[in-house]
Amino acid sequence: MNRYSMIVEWSDEDQLFLVTIPEFADLVVMPCTCGKNRSEAIHHGEEVIEMYLEAWLAEGVAIPEPKTLQVA
Repeated sequence: MNRYSMIVEWSDEDQLFLVTIPEFADLVVMPCTCGKNRSEAIHHGEEVIEMYLEAWLAEGVAIPEPKTLQVA
């Protein structure tokens, strides 16, 4: 399982849950995917993460590091 962050937010305009991956923001147009419900949006987000990681590895693109929560 990957360790990348996902932000899932409801969009009244789209009537969908939109997914943003903060670590990919400099490389990918955000939001990068969506879903009719939260579970579907998360599932699509995980698929998108895997898709980009595979493509970047194949192309030799530097892959962003996953962010980690620092608890004091």
